[in-house]
Amino acid sequence: MRRNTCVIAGGGPAGAMLALLLARAGVEVTLLEKHEDFLRDFRGDTIHPSTLQILDELGLAEEFHRLPHRKAYTMEIRTDDATVPIADLRRLKGRYQYIAFVPQWDFLDLLTTAAGRYPNFRLIMKAEVYGVIREGDAVRGVRYRDPSGEHELRATLTVAADGRHSDVRRAAGLVPVEHSAPMDVVWFRLPREPSDPDETFLRVSNGHMMVSINRETYWQLAYLIPKGGFETLRSEGIEALRGPVARLLPFLGDRTGRLRDFGEVSVLSVALNRLRRWHRPGLLVIGDAAHAMSPIFGVGINLAVQDAVAAANLLAGPLASGSEIPESLLAKVQRRRTPPTMITQFAQRVVQSRLIRPTLSERGRPVRLPRDISHLPLIGSLARRFVGFGVLQEHVSSPEESHQV
Repeated sequence: MRRNTCVIAGGGPAGAMLALLLARAGVEVTLLEKHEDFLRDFRGDTIHPSTLQILDELGLAEEFHRLPHRKAYTMEIRTDDATVPIADLRRLKGRYQYIAFVPQWDFLDLLTTAAGRYPNFRLIMKAEVYGVIREGDAVRGVRYRDPSGEHELRATLTVAADGRHSDVRRAAGLVPVEHSAPMDVVWFRLPREPSDPDETFLRVSNGHMMVSINRETYWQLAYLIPKGGFETLRSEGIEALRGPVARLLPFLGDRTGRLRDFGEVSVLSVALNRLRRWHRPGLLVIGDAAHAMSPIFGVGINLAVQDAVAAANLLAGPLASGSEIPESLLAKVQRRRTPPTMITQFAQRVVQSRLIRPTLSERGRPVRLPRDISHLPLIGSLARRFVGFGVLQEHVSSPEESHQV
């Protein structure tokens, strides 16, 4: 049985960023990822200015920008009548005035490669965490299985960053409070041609909504359907998807035939929830495991990264010194990150109730929006700040050890 100062379950944005920050601070840390690689379809993959600034503070911005990426300087909604700018990020203060669309597997490879430069970091792939080690009320590590068998890994601190279906959270007896979401999302791809629009945008028409993400050689498309409505859609045949896509985006009309059947799509069951308590003695929960976010505003990755930075700022020093971590310090992480989580989820719920729910209802009236939200006094400034940096922007203040391998 091995022992680490910190073991992190889940190699997504929260877990990978926290592992990097702790390794950088000299903490003995093991990151457990249940898949054999990061090559999965993460769909949105939006890296906002808040995360770009953190990468800059870590000296990784130049390396990040060498990854294949596309920049989006504005967020806009296209209705039947007009194009409505929502947030103009070019008016943000600071160096990064855009959202970068980067495949998440490239982002995770970047973080774990950077962490791997420190001798006190260990990454174990194909390691599925299925339980926690307990001593009384305290969590003292995890149990996991990999191709070689079942293992126990003891740790001073265990971090659950294993996503919205967190096994560690469940094993610790933590249950999130669910908030309703009126939609699910059908994801698929269609080829992109040079004459197509350049922008990434949200297309809205009465009864239908679709996000179109420009990936240079193809469109990543997210068609919104009523909650639990996929089986109904599938029962109607693939034309029930092709038709709305062609009507929403006429320039794709001759390419919708590339969708041969529903085997070429994936479905995201949208969840919006939050733990009342993010910790137990010896255990901290962050990222989607602590608060599943709606895809609205594309801020999920960035909130997870902000959680990781806040946790590292508070915990890296005590962990590096070998101190026991009192639960009161874990509670401090939650107190810092709960307000931005709650405010962001409240904003998502407002959009769900005011825009998405009535739009997806065929009986609803067309949703009317201002002609240019991005330039409205105060609202425009708040919108770009909210999208770009979130409610509470974190900065790296955790210590750094100089030794790397």
